This record gives sequence, C-alpha cells and structure tokens, in this order.
Amino acid sequence: MPRDPLRILLLSLALFSVLGATSRAAEKPSRPNVVLILADDLGFSDLGCYGGEIDTPHLDRLAADGMRFTQFYNGGVCRTTRAALLTGVHPRRRNRGRLLHPDMTTLAEVLHAAGYRTGLVGKWHFPQRDVGFPVYRPTDRGFERYYGIAEGCCNYFDPSLPFPLYDKGRTPVPFLDGTREVHDFPEDYYATDVFTDRAISWLREFAPAARSGERPFFLHLSYTAPHYPLHAKPTDIRKYRGRYAKGYHTLRRERHQRLMDLGVLPPGTILSPPDPDGGDFRYDYAVPDWDSHPQQSHEAKRMEVYAAMVDSLDQNVGRFLEVLAAEQLAENTVVIFLSDNGGCASHAGDRDRDVRQQVLEYNTPFDGGKATHDYLGPGWGWAQNAPFRRYKVWTYEGGIATPMIVRWPGQVEAGSINPWIGHVIDFLPTLMELGEAPFLAEREGIPTIPPEGTSLVPAFRGETESRLRFLHWGLYGNRAVRHGKWKLVWGTSREEWELYRLDTDRTETVDVIQQHPNQFRRMRDSWLRWARRTGYPLESDRL
Repeated sequence: MPRDPLRILLLSLALFSVLGATSRAAEKPSRPNVVLILADDLGFSDLGCYGGEIDTPHLDRLAADGMRFTQFYNGGVCRTTRAALLTGVHPRRRNRGRLLHPDMTTLAEVLHAAGYRTGLVGKWHFPQRDVGFPVYRPTDRGFERYYGIAEGCCNYFDPSLPFPLYDKGRTPVPFLDGTREVHDFPEDYYATDVFTDRAISWLREFAPAARSGERPFFLHLSYTAPHYPLHAKPTDIRKYRGRYAKGYHTLRRERHQRLMDLGVLPPGTILSPPDPDGGDFRYDYAVPDWDSHPQQSHEAKRMEVYAAMVDSLDQNVGRFLEVLAAEQLAENTVVIFLSDNGGCASHAGDRDRDVRQQVLEYNTPFDGGKATHDYLGPGWGWAQNAPFRRYKVWTYEGGIATPMIVRWPGQVEAGSINPWIGHVIDFLPTLMELGEAPFLAEREGIPTIPPEGTSLVPAFRGETESRLRFLHWGLYGNRAVRHGKWKLVWGTSREEWELYRLDTDRTETVDVIQQHPNQFRRMRDSWLRWARRTGYPLESDRL
C-alpha cells in the first residue's frame, strides 16, 4: 500500500504535539516549595541516622531519601542561630544586645515578595519588648501565618504555667495566634503535636495553588522540642524505660562507633575525652563519674524523658510528611531539617547548689508531666553531641555542629553524605536561588545588610567542596573561626586560643597552635575584624 507523505507528516506532528503536552503536564512547577524544620537543643548524634539509639524512623527515612551533611554549623545557641538563619547575616549585637534589627531583611520577607505563601509555627524568640525598640512579631517580618511562642521555651502541656524554681517563677510569654494572644489551653494539649496540627492545616490551605504552580509556599516548623523543660507523654516515655541505665559515658562510646559505621564520620575518628575542668568555670557544669553517681535513677529518668521528646518530634515530622505526600506535593518540595545548637547541659540551680537541691526535691518523683520541671544536665547534654567536645553555648564542635538533612526528589541524591562546610547564614541565599527571589535591598526605606552566606544549591546537587571562606562565632566569651580544614577556638575555661586541623582531628583533641603560628595569627586577626564589624564585645578579651 503506497504511503501518503502528507498523511505521515500530519500524524507525526499530532504525535509530537500529544507527547509534548504530556511532557509539559508531567513537568514540575519551576519553583519548589520549601519546608524548613528546626529542632531546639537537639544533639549532633541524637537521631538514628546520626548514630543515636532513639527511635527516629521518619527522620531516618528522610535521610535515606535525601542527603546528610557532616560539617554543617549553627549559631551555638537558640537566638543567634535564629537571627542568622532568618536574615542570612551574622548577628549584630546592638540596641541592648538585640539581634533582629530594622536594617535586616528576613527570608520570609524575600520569599513573600517573590510570590510565596509563608507560615511559621513554633518558637520565634524575638519578643523584643524594650522601650524604644521595635516589637517584632513574625507577621511583621514576612510570615502570613503564625502560631507559637514568642520566647524561648514553655510548659509543653500548659504554656500558661510559670516555671517553678526557675528565675524566681519566670512569667510565661503569651502564645500568639497570628497577632492574637492565647492564654487558655485544653487538657490534652502537647505543644509538639499542636504545632504540627497547625502546620498541616496551613499546608492543606496552601496546597491547591502550590500544585498548580501558581504560588509555591515556604513553611518554617520551628519546634521547641526537645528543649527543656523535660515534658513528654507517658506512652512515649514507657518505650525508653531502662534504656539509659548504663550512663552517659557508655552512651557516648556507642554513638561514636555507630557514627563511624554509618559513614557520617571517617574510620579512626577519636572519641574526645572529658574536658579536664569538667565544664564552664563560671557555673557548676562538672560531669560526674557515672559509676559513683549518687542519683543514677533520677539521672536515667531524665534521659528517658528526653528521648521520648525526640521520639515525639520524629512522630510529628512523620505526620507532616505523610500529609505532604497525600497532597501530591512531596516531589516538588525541598525539606530541610537541622538543630539550632548542640545538646544542652543546663540544669536548674547551675549557679546555686541549694536551688539545685530544691529542684531535685520538687521533681521527686519525676515523671515528665506538666507538674515537674527539670533539665537534662551536663552529663547527658555532653553525650548528646558524641563524639565532640562540649555542648550548647560553647564553640567547640559539640556546641555548633548540627545534623542537617535535605530531601529534594530528583535533585538530591538519595542516601548521600556530604562533607560540604555550611552555616545557617547560607539559607537566605539558598532560598533566594531556589525561589528565584531577588534580595530586598531595603525595607521600610532603610538599606538592608546584604546576605553574608553562600548558596547551598551546588551542595544539594552533589558538589562536596565548599568555597573557602572564614566562618566566625562568639558566644558568652567563647569564640571560634573556621577556615577550610583549620579551626581556631577560644574557650572560657582556658582563656587562650587553640588551633585544630579538622580534616584529621574533627573532635579537637590535639592543639597544634605552636606548630602553626602564622595560621593562628591569620585566623585570630580575621576573628577580630569580624567581632568589630558585628559588635561582639572585646573589652575583657585577652588576645
């Protein structure tokens, strides 16, 4: 049968048209949604995918489907991390120490101006009620939706309750629902669950426009868990009874080995020993020997409740991700998870042994319910960050290194581990690139400080070598600067500089400052310039 060239041509054009339409229909919207999940006081090795023994199957699955970072840094303490994460710049300490200023633009403001829907649930930590200084609420700084606590922590079962024996019965800062204060909470309230409920409701509200590509969304889940007070549901606590009877020294050794087995840390990584002074010279943070500890049972219960809080956090992340998938949004959503600082070694009465004894008596028996109030303490707070030194507010790796997981289907290699050196100041330029969002060079007529970080998108797509740059920290007298393989640290217990090669000594066990005087001076001078630029106090420094 003779072929008709014209008919063949027309059939071919029709087929190409159908295939092209099918291909276009299958294409994802050009700009991804972004979910940024921030845990509070979670240690480097608390998650199962980072060597922990706590049950975290949902976050472990997120890691299996995405990328784990091994050298990602936060700001070392809650508020500095949030300021840097939100603004893309190192905190500026001015106006009585406040960290969020009118000349800083937030990532929510940038993304909202570029057409994103925006919401923040959980911890804000910038109440800023000082006379003569702006009182910022999240809805003032780019978030359309907000529900959560303006301050740093609260009673998980009833946020209206004050903290007994803590700062003389500290009065809680009210919750906000948008701009409305919330003072009444139902009997079955648990903050981690309710934060997730609210985030899910916003997700469903934003979903139709996101699916169509009309308006993507940015949701920031800023949990208070597992920050003190140690509050968890009885069903979660029961899972961990007896699991910590061997103590925190054994826990550190076991986590250290698993981190190497998982490939998060290289074989041969040394487990750092206890710091010789035991802790911060200003307060009593000494880590007691476990075998001779006079209150082993109470200590073990603290960690049982803490583990239950992390378990609950994981359950809630899983609930959120399940709805994300059900709404057919998972394929075009970048999900990021990290912690705001290392594990916390605080304990009530750290400045006063008499107060500590009162707290111990108040919390006996200790059940993790709303009528108790306790902290994790220095032993477990140190073990959370295995194999590193120190914990929250210190600038050794235990204070500033964070687990960081990124899932981005089709862009991030599933199950990958990346040694890229990153910092929370990198999130603003990263989201600007992902969202095709220009930086806002001014807000309310005031020129804004440009981003100081670099985009993480190359790392998401598999690059492992970050741009060589100086990263700096300064917290309560502790300070540090990292430059490539080198890290310079000043700790308040020694009050002198220490230099480490992190490519061969990630756990900061061998001080090489005497062997590399030029490297020391170069990094010290960089830190001094940074401190002057950001307003970090130098009056008492002996450099």
